Amino acid sequence: MSNNIGDPGHGHSPAAWTAVVIMLVAVSLGTLFFFLDLPILVWASAALLVIGLIVGWALAKAGYGANGPKYVAKEH
Repeated sequence: MSNNIGDPGHGHSPAAWTAVVIMLVAVSLGTLFFFLDLPILVWASAALLVIGLIVGWALAKAGYGANGPKYVAKEH
């Protein structure tokens, strides 16, 4: 039973996965660097977090988002 009416794909797209992986790495590294008291690297991790957001947005605009023309959803 499939309900495709207005289904955005729940973020299962290359753009979403790439953004989430980059941001997960950024938060993990930021936590480690905070624990090790390395403030410059904590700020670098914060910058990486923003970069992950920008990369996800750019990939979505390039057509790799859930509704993009370059992305074909897999049937479950």
